[in-house]
Amino acid sequence: MTDTPASQSPSTATQMLAAAAALGMERLDAQLLLLHVLGRPSGDRAWLLAHDTDVQGDTVWARFSALCARRIAGEPVAYLLGEKEFHGLGLQVDARVLVPRPDTETLVDWALQCLEGRTAPSVIDLGTGSGAIALAILHARPDAQVTAVDRSADALAVARANAQRLGLALRFAEADWLEGAGTGLDLVVSNPPYVAAGDPHLAALRHEPPGALVSGPDGLDDIRRIVEVAPAHLREGGWLLLEHGWDQAAAVRGLLEARGFAEVQSRDDLAGIARCSGGILRAVK
Repeated sequence: MTDTPASQSPSTATQMLAAAAALGMERLDAQLLLLHVLGRPSGDRAWLLAHDTDVQGDTVWARFSALCARRIAGEPVAYLLGEKEFHGLGLQVDARVLVPRPDTETLVDWALQCLEGRTAPSVIDLGTGSGAIALAILHARPDAQVTAVDRSADALAVARANAQRLGLALRFAEADWLEGAGTGLDLVVSNPPYVAAGDPHLAALRHEPPGALVSGPDGLDDIRRIVEVAPAHLREGGWLLLEHGWDQAAAVRGLLEARGFAEVQSRDDLAGIARCSGGILRAVK
């Protein structure tokens, strides 16, 4: 797209969006990228429509077309914009972390339900990435003591920046899952890697960090580790909640039951697919 001669460059929003569509860009993606280049909020599509014939010039086209080329190559829109909304929070994201998915909000909503009636609950978010889950929980429950854990220092740097920008006093730990964590936790929550090595969908995720995606031949290696060690860190009545793949609910419930968790169940995502599973630690089931 950047090879278009300046004399032929689209100059209005209508022309630029048409050029992007001709190359296979989704209209919403193109609108978001154009708003970003114009310095407008991502929710300002009404402004874009009202100014669709304003002449923007070659500089805008050059920047917009470069972003479109990256998007067509598969780079997530969130990376191109540098931000992603999650559970009502605006998060900064880049290639150091996974892009937070709307379906993960199901996990946050369930976590908040599990914390109802608990005063100053202690929570750990494992594999926090951008800090999305931990920050959403802390935002909704400012009395909670929430620790964001990740083995990636780069990911923790993103989470720290988000916490500082949002003014949320999140705690951080660079660790391998629950290594070094204390005891008496009310909730352990995690969206860990759960994609099987060799999964054909990985090609579409090549721009995101593979260490946050792949977990062994069946995608369950990290979930097995978390389920195995979590009881030693949970208090009586504490919950373990896990996000997993679309076809892994039965397997994850089996792991939880085998480890002695009670009230094992799954929750559906926005598409009605069992995407999260969890259970509660009881001394007597």
